Amino acid sequence: MKPLSECHVLVTPTSYGRFNPTLKSDLETAVQRVTYNRSSKPLTSAQLQELLPEVDGYIAGLDEIDAAAIAAAPNLQVIARYGVGTNNVDLEAAKAHNVTVTNTPGANAASVAELTITLMLNLLRPIETAVTETRQGGWPRLKGLSLVGKTVGIIGLGAIGKAVAQRLAGFECRLLAFDVATDDAYAQQMGVTLCSQARLLAEADVVTLHLPVLPATEQMVNDAFLQQMKPGSYLINTSRGELVDEVVLLAALENGRLAGAALDAFQQEPPGAEHPLLALPNVIPTPHMGAHSDGATNGMGSMALADCLAVLAGKEPAYPVI
Repeated sequence: MKPLSECHVLVTPTSYGRFNPTLKSDLETAVQRVTYNRSSKPLTSAQLQELLPEVDGYIAGLDEIDAAAIAAAPNLQVIARYGVGTNNVDLEAAKAHNVTVTNTPGANAASVAELTITLMLNLLRPIETAVTETRQGGWPRLKGLSLVGKTVGIIGLGAIGKAVAQRLAGFECRLLAFDVATDDAYAQQMGVTLCSQARLLAEADVVTLHLPVLPATEQMVNDAFLQQMKPGSYLINTSRGELVDEVVLLAALENGRLAGAALDAFQQEPPGAEHPLLALPNVIPTPHMGAHSDGATNGMGSMALADCLAVLAGKEPAYPVI
């Protein structure tokens, strides 16, 4: 193992160090060489295959870290994911090449929860329309819905789902939650009713998704899921685009089955200006910005940096995935 001071680290999240420049200076002081992703997009496998051959440590965004990319990195010791999800990392290939994979659990929970609440309020109150028409000299009387007395269904009561529930506690709304791993003590403390997914979908005025991408969750929002949802309800996805079948969601929004949707994640990112969901007035699209706040980026940056340097120094990381 080479000394830490002689290591080369690749950093691909474009928000890395944006709010805390000392993250970059600390990394650059610790190692010999740092390469940054200068594009505004996650890197493809082909791009990684060009960058990784001399890299020892990799602080990774949402890049395409497949078996070919990992195989092209004979010196790679650690992939420190800047975020929670590892569905974009071929974990089996990493394990086969003795590459440690870490993540940053909980670092972006508050930030994603805040965006979820923001989108929820914007779905129920036509704020964007009100702002546009007022700027144009109008004074519209637009109708909206209050959260008071409504039912919000949280699918996935992990760190982010819990943060959403905590922030909704003051809105005087009813909270339902479904998760395969239940936390009865937390639910009781926060006044959350744990129930089946079927009951949640049938009763919730707003359904918000907070799940990782797994074989069991990929395209879980399908026709059967949407048919179970309460007519005229709303869907929010601040997790991953892979959770949603966008074709059937489009149909449900067009035929009025759903009143609206807020989407911070898409199957393909960016989705492109011609994506049919973006043309619907009852859809609020945002550019996967849930973790783009000072608190989240600083937290993810610090945790990813610490684990990357720990592995390169021959120490155990705090948040290993494999």
